[in-house]
Amino acid sequence: MTFTKDSIVGDVLDQCPECAPFFFEIGMHCLGCPCSRSETIEQACAAHGADADALLKKINAVK
Repeated sequence: MTFTKDSIVGDVLDQCPECAPFFFEIGMHCLGCPCSRSETIEQACAAHGADADALLKKINAVK
């Protein structure tokens, strides 16, 4: 499966828990919060001032 900007952060972590460090690297330390269950990667990156494309490149390289 390839993750996109529309992928939900919580779903990504459910399917690829080894990707959690990539979220921590960009300052997303609230991976267990309710927002992560409904927020897309694009929304989360915008809220944290991070590059969604760069994050997705790392995530998709794992799978």
